[in-house]
Amino acid sequence: MRTTRQRLRAAVSASFALSLALSPLGGSARAQNPNPQRPSAIDTYAITNARIVPVSGAEIARGTVVVREGLIAAVGANVTPPSDARVIDGAGLTVYPGLIDANSTLGLPAVAGAQRVGGGTIITTTTQNAPQIAALNSTQPAGLQPEVRADEFLRPGGDQIENERSAGITAALTAPREGVFAGQSALINLAGDTPQQMIVRSPVALHVGFTPLRTGGYPGSLLGVFAAFRQMMLDAQRYREVNAIYERSPRGMRRPDQDRSLAALQPALAREMPVVFAADSQREIERALDLAEEFKLRAMISGGLEAWKVADRLAAAKVPVLLSLNFPRRTTAPSPDADPDPIRILRQRVDAPKNAGRLAAAGVRFAFQSGGLTNLSDFLVNAARAVEGGLARDEALRAMTLRPAELFGVENQLGTIEVGKVANLTVVRGDIFARDRRIAHVFIDGRPVDLRPAAAAAGGASGAGVSGPWSLRVTLQGQPEKTATLMLRQEGERLNGSLQGDLGTAQIANASLSPAGELKFTAPVTLAAQTTEATFTGTITGNEMRGSVTTVGGGSGSFTGARPEGFTPPGGGRPHAQAGGEPAVGHAPERARLRRNRQRLQRRGRLPLHRRPQHSGSVDGDHLHRHRHGQHDERQRDQRAGRGDVYGHATGIEPVTSEP
Repeated sequence: MRTTRQRLRAAVSASFALSLALSPLGGSARAQNPNPQRPSAIDTYAITNARIVPVSGAEIARGTVVVREGLIAAVGANVTPPSDARVIDGAGLTVYPGLIDANSTLGLPAVAGAQRVGGGTIITTTTQNAPQIAALNSTQPAGLQPEVRADEFLRPGGDQIENERSAGITAALTAPREGVFAGQSALINLAGDTPQQMIVRSPVALHVGFTPLRTGGYPGSLLGVFAAFRQMMLDAQRYREVNAIYERSPRGMRRPDQDRSLAALQPALAREMPVVFAADSQREIERALDLAEEFKLRAMISGGLEAWKVADRLAAAKVPVLLSLNFPRRTTAPSPDADPDPIRILRQRVDAPKNAGRLAAAGVRFAFQSGGLTNLSDFLVNAARAVEGGLARDEALRAMTLRPAELFGVENQLGTIEVGKVANLTVVRGDIFARDRRIAHVFIDGRPVDLRPAAAAAGGASGAGVSGPWSLRVTLQGQPEKTATLMLRQEGERLNGSLQGDLGTAQIANASLSPAGELKFTAPVTLAAQTTEATFTGTITGNEMRGSVTTVGGGSGSFTGARPEGFTPPGGGRPHAQAGGEPAVGHAPERARLRRNRQRLQRRGRLPLHRRPQHSGSVDGDHLHRHRHGQHDERQRDQRAGRGDVYGHATGIEPVTSEP
């Protein structure tokens, strides 16, 4: 009887256990396992017989690196590969710590239209179709919202990330670029199926720019940018004081209003978060240092094209530089009829590769960033040029590995090849600074990633397409129509140029070009014998541009622009077709026509008889300055007399069909 009861109890217990296992509750419990196993795959690798450059110590001429479960498990000359490891023969290979891009926009794609994304943030499109990143329930307009965080917009994958990995880069600092207070950056690994898998640290820094907003609202000028920055920082200081008083004794006090924008500035004011100022010119860097000193901020300089000019001050203030490897270069094919580049641009091309060496000699810490390179293979090419320009090889390598890890507070995870650190490795056939180097393997989080030849990033063609001359016609209230030549130079994300003609001769400033083709820049212009600042805002469509002009003092107007006849955008290709489908005039016939017209003008005494000098090697700056401005004066006299346009084309002369 007892045996029968025991059997009955066992049967009931088994039935209950089976029903529980098949119930939704049981299935849910298994699905919510907080420690799911990683997919079955090889998690252990060993690179043997390789040259190892750990950065943190002496170089190992022939050694082994063991990677297990995403971390560096062993490194040394006498390390034996584990039996379960996949072995990679490293003969002829050099293993470096994974390279780090110290500033980028990776994983933050430009999104058209408005849509909600995680984190209580939205991406909106302005009335001028410029993509903007904006936060919900903010007291500030887009571009003045320091609470915007890059990790809320991060999206895995994409061509830009693949191109960086193929260039040997394993991690990057990514941050929004639009606005005065662009937002807060995140340090990410360039592999992972979700944003959570990519993020190494977030937030890292607050990013600030000196470019006026494109929305047409405040601040729309450089003066307004500095006023808006100072006002928000002062408001944030007051916000901190008021909330501190309320926290100490809330009874009897009105509760302070909550402000997400001012709250986001508190870590920067407390020096807990660095502030990265986008600044290239000497004047911009000095302004950034003045603001950092005024509000006692932990400043960093991003870009730093002319940082060597203020190296002593940077070293004294202990301000590091996120130094761009996007060196200035010619983006248009040389033409015998084009004006020579200004001396300032020629000097920048010479000085840029020497910048890092000069900063190192002055004791300034710096890390390399891609700076919007359209061809990521130039990242290592230009790092090698910095070495040729006087930078020590060890310092150049540290600027791509350990130094950015230290600046971003992750030196215990990234930057060197040491046991226990994240297994981010860049494996090169040959030396990383050699011309014949080749990226052989890239490991991110302990796993190899597929490589492909580095290609130009998306948007490079559009950026290069705006470079070159534009013929402008400007109409201002109470003024006769003005004509001028706008010469644009697009170098990655940097846009600069000059304006010459009836409005005077000057370099443009605060220039920007959105992915939608929206152009904005400022320039000093001369009107009625007085010089004032004008802001040009317009849209580029193909070979035409149009928009509005506003001047300090309230004057406004409009402008239109077009490519000169026969101009071919940089990058090759045939000229744009004219109306009716006929191809535009090519370069060779156009040059011949201009040469014949120039000869006729010379015979009439309206142009100097000497030819434009061909520059190779060193440049005589004084001669180039006299030649360019002398020719410009001649062109202006012809234009005022109705004999030519701003390019020196003879508008009142019939075509010559044969050489004299």
